Amino acid sequence: MSKIRLDQEWIDRIIQTIQGLEYGSVHITVHDSQITQIERLEKHRFALDKNPATKRKTSETRYE
Repeated sequence: MSKIRLDQEWIDRIIQTIQGLEYGSVHITVHDSQITQIERLEKHRFALDKNPATKRKTSETRYE
């Protein structure tokens, strides 16, 4: 098994990719013991509106 050697340039790139990532993942692809690709998948979470006055009302059928 080959030992992977990370130089400072790759460490900096990985840190830069992770910075500011709140939700998501970082995928590092390695071929022949060398990093060939860094992918960042970022997810954005949005708070739900909990104010009942602004919720959309469902249609109600009234029978009288």
